[in-house]
Amino acid sequence: MTGLIAFREIVLKVHSRCDLACDHCYVYEHADQSWRARPKVISPEVIAQTASRLAEHARTHALPSVTVILHGGEPLLAGTARLRLVCEEFTRALDGIAALDLRMHTNGLQLSRRYLDLFAEFGVSVSVSLDGDRAANDRHRRFADGRTSHPLVLAAVDLLRTEPYRHLYQGLLCTIDVANDPVAVLDALVELAPPRVDFLLPHATWQTPPVRPDEAPDAYARWLLRVFDHWDRRGRPVPVRLFDSLFSTLAGGPSLTESLGLAPTDLVVVETDGNLEQVDSLKSAFEGAAATGFNVFDHAFDLVAAHPGVRARQLGLAGVSDTCRRCPVVRSCGGGLYTHRYKAGSDEPSGSEAPGNFDNPSVYCTDLRELVDGVEGRTSARASAPELSDPAELAGSQEQLTRDLLALLNDRRTGDSDWERAWRVLGAVERAGRAGADALDAVLAHPFTRTWVMACLDPGQEGPGAPRAARRLTALAAAAVLRGGLDLPAEVVYRDGEVYLPTLGLLRLGEPGTEGRATLHAADGGYAVREEGRPEHRFGPAAGDARWQPVRTWSPGPDAVPVALEDLDPHRNCFARPPRLRLGAGEAEEWRERLDAAWALLHASVPEFARAAATGLTTLTPLAGGPRARGWGEAGRHAPGALGVPYAAGVAETALALLTGRRRAGLQALTEVADLYALDGEWQHPSPWRERPVPVSRLLADVHERVAVEAYRRATDTAEPGGLDRINRALDRLSGAAELTSTGKRLVEQLRWELKAVDA
Repeated sequence: MTGLIAFREIVLKVHSRCDLACDHCYVYEHADQSWRARPKVISPEVIAQTASRLAEHARTHALPSVTVILHGGEPLLAGTARLRLVCEEFTRALDGIAALDLRMHTNGLQLSRRYLDLFAEFGVSVSVSLDGDRAANDRHRRFADGRTSHPLVLAAVDLLRTEPYRHLYQGLLCTIDVANDPVAVLDALVELAPPRVDFLLPHATWQTPPVRPDEAPDAYARWLLRVFDHWDRRGRPVPVRLFDSLFSTLAGGPSLTESLGLAPTDLVVVETDGNLEQVDSLKSAFEGAAATGFNVFDHAFDLVAAHPGVRARQLGLAGVSDTCRRCPVVRSCGGGLYTHRYKAGSDEPSGSEAPGNFDNPSVYCTDLRELVDGVEGRTSARASAPELSDPAELAGSQEQLTRDLLALLNDRRTGDSDWERAWRVLGAVERAGRAGADALDAVLAHPFTRTWVMACLDPGQEGPGAPRAARRLTALAAAAVLRGGLDLPAEVVYRDGEVYLPTLGLLRLGEPGTEGRATLHAADGGYAVREEGRPEHRFGPAAGDARWQPVRTWSPGPDAVPVALEDLDPHRNCFARPPRLRLGAGEAEEWRERLDAAWALLHASVPEFARAAATGLTTLTPLAGGPRARGWGEAGRHAPGALGVPYAAGVAETALALLTGRRRAGLQALTEVADLYALDGEWQHPSPWRERPVPVSRLLADVHERVAVEAYRRATDTAEPGGLDRINRALDRLSGAAELTSTGKRLVEQLRWELKAVDA
């Protein structure tokens, strides 16, 4: 079978009865009463066959690990002998195939040292159900005669927290009741120092909706937000999976719980009789809702994975209702737990399996929307990537990204003596005090260092084993040595008679077509090169040597850091159009004059945008050809800090190219180190500037550019009619886009403020 999502988690029902009579239990108190006909305890045959099926499934799908959760009823009622058999059978069956993660969910009443000694032997981690303080827990978790279970559960948790069992303590499971005091509940749970707390919405459907005091549609959200506020004030003393999942999805990451998010389910349930079922919570919907018709004796797990009911919970965004797909928080709530969407059709009896019966928003829809919005509103400022508002953070993250990529490239290199020698030189430079560190930072921040690294990492272009990679690294190490004025050996490998030293210039060492090696070192405020059999030659850093072409610079202002006019680096060919060859001295001076005039025009018309454009700009590359229809500049691919500008553009076109190119480059740099959106392309959005709908990334990039362009055109009396209105429509669309993360939403807010200043 193809297209299956393998099961990585099994809920194994080892006992089908319980020693409590919780009135909110979905197994015994809800629609499906199939437990009555099942064996009380799982048999050795079912255990062995399930373990065999799981091993078969793990081998077929090459799963690195699988999780088996011992469940019930109350699993401890199975006794130590039967639980030992479970642990032994699954350990044996998975040995050499996949790592086994054994877990148990229990009410804790039977937990004792004999059980914990067994669990310690096999590494079984334990989660305990507890609804809070005694008043909260006694509301539902009582014995059949009404007696409290709270003291016994506390004793079990206290035992679990002691050595040598503490490492088995996985966390506490708390079912929400809005009649309980949320602050008291959290405090009671935190007092037990759990590794994690899971707050669970009580299982409910549109047929049997949850209890809502005063019919308040957001009662559960308000309860959870009170928990959140208290938890936050206390310094977040324990992890709470529900909140951590929201933090993850709001930042663009995956959901951490089945009850939220769009991640596909990878779980199957094995009942005590060996029947294979879907997720256990479906028992809340109707009799037989979880059934598949399969069992471990006659059917492989792949058959269950192909079951329509299982596949329906693996469709991600396509598996939620139209209402949910249009909701801006759907990435975080995921439409809610699948079970909670159940509603029988108007012409169908309750319990019908009609496909549309789960094609609804969650019965907790209002709660989920308010919870996601509430958590985001409370945390967005702290959760947003610092790179969004701090240029120094952005520059630091970009440099670290280059370092990480270079380290990855180094890990892939084997047996290349030139590479290894240059790598050792780089290490020595970094250890050579402030001068060395600054020099290394400079060559790593050179935009085309990243371009080169990415080309080497791309197996479709220059693979990491190519000699050219080592040649560039020797040149990079030599450039760092020269910049730092360090007394270190810096041997370069050159080809075609020349070597480019990143950030410094191009050195000719021989005739075209020749190859060789040379050693470079700092000398009397300049540089020197030695080759075997030839006298030492001194050169640079300025021009005036026939063998040396230094990188030219241009300053965007009297107090600004000089910008490289890069027309030498062989890796500068990373723009949509080709770069110009080395400019003549007269051409370079003419280009500087146009850049001066263009920069002055920007500062006179849009000073705030001009200052922002200068931030982070390190390199300008002249491009071939004249300005295109829109006259906009180009950000280099994998070249942070670089900007390509058509050399033949006039002053006005150059000004617009500087402005728009920097906007593009800035957004590109931000997206490389911060998540602005997730699931890009899952939705298509109408664009005021394009005929067809576009993904959110394209719409955001268009708006990001157009705000600056609108400001420039208004200041220069070249604005187009309706430009402001189109930008506002696009911003409105982005504000409701489900793809945007907290950082992406804050960027949209910043764009609105920029636009208000334009329209002021």
